[in-house]
Amino acid sequence: MTDFTTETTPAQKIHGFRPADYIKITVFGFALSALWGCLHTIIIQVRLLDFVAESQKNTYLGLLTLTGLVLAIIAQPVVGALSDHFGTRWGHRRPYILLGTLLTLLFLPGLGYFNSYAAFFAVYCLLQISSNGAQGPYQAFIPDLVPQKRRGLASGVKNLLEAAGGIILLYPIGRLMDRYFAGEGVSWLWFSIMTLAIILIGAAVVTMLTVKEKAGTMSSGLKLKQVLGQTFKIEERANRSFIPFLLSRFLIIMAFITLQRYALYFLMDVIGIANPVTVTANLLIVVGVSLLVTAYPAGRLSDRFGYQPVILASGLLGALSIVLLFFAASYIQVILCGALLGIAFGAFMSSNWALATQLVAEGQAAKYLGLTNIATAGAGAMVGLMGLLIDLFNAEVPGLGYNIMLATCLACFICGSIVVTRIKPQS
Repeated sequence: MTDFTTETTPAQKIHGFRPADYIKITVFGFALSALWGCLHTIIIQVRLLDFVAESQKNTYLGLLTLTGLVLAIIAQPVVGALSDHFGTRWGHRRPYILLGTLLTLLFLPGLGYFNSYAAFFAVYCLLQISSNGAQGPYQAFIPDLVPQKRRGLASGVKNLLEAAGGIILLYPIGRLMDRYFAGEGVSWLWFSIMTLAIILIGAAVVTMLTVKEKAGTMSSGLKLKQVLGQTFKIEERANRSFIPFLLSRFLIIMAFITLQRYALYFLMDVIGIANPVTVTANLLIVVGVSLLVTAYPAGRLSDRFGYQPVILASGLLGALSIVLLFFAASYIQVILCGALLGIAFGAFMSSNWALATQLVAEGQAAKYLGLTNIATAGAGAMVGLMGLLIDLFNAEVPGLGYNIMLATCLACFICGSIVVTRIKPQS
């Protein structure tokens, strides 16, 4: 068994884990959520309009995110597995978080500097690798340090901070990018990028200084080649529910990401909003506030009543919001649908992540939680293909591509909810 020195007994975890520690082990998620929430909903969409054809914007956006997220699927579990087995005197997780953060800060300015699709594409892919290299080890803090009976609560706090990161930064970044979109100067773009960099630096510093890991060790008898070779191997006999868990997570997250990714263009082309950047930011703030209100109580409810009922209810609520969105014809109606989606997403993310921490194999927490990115980033990658379909069908009949997008999201919510019932949590 892996010599993993951050492990403690349940009794030690209960008595040694204080309320403030929930914040310390999840604050890095605040910064990652702020970074990718703003990049994937506002900054990248606006920047692409600088150097791609208007009629192909969804296709180029889809290709960009598809490739980057495939790299994320690989990076997160690989670095997570390395952190499981190869630690330092700083611990098993923090050294990898620090390195990933430094590389992310190195690549981030490229999104503002380069003005060709090829160069922008390359920088985006490097950002995906570096940030997911930090995220994989970070995600293991909950199973490493939190008592099993409080992981729903910890997951609720994690998603609360992630939602807060998205909410707090969306409005100011949206306003800054709206001025850039209006042609008021490139400085507004750089203000946006620098703001995200400062948030990431601050969260990384807090994590490095406040999270208390014991000194890490190297796993005896294991070599780097062996660890890398076993990264994507799932021990199905010991984790029979992990595959249906991944499928359910993939389907439901795919629906959420699709709506997030193409919201700006949907508001432009279907609803006919005159200032789509600001309105998209406002819409996502409503979604985020709803998520924020839901994330913490959903985690508590998951601890009390079980994770699956909360996940099932969130999936069905998401399906209802899609049905209503089909008939939305105004800004207010879209905002109301966004509120429902936020409630559903908050409940889903808290309960689903708590379930994930129950299914991970002992001593391989970062690897298995990194493998959940097969579902998370894999869903994002598939959403990239949706851009091509939207443009193809819109070329045939205006708006048809967006109707197909909504129908796909509805099917994902329903099917993902059904698959949840096949999961049998470990006792």
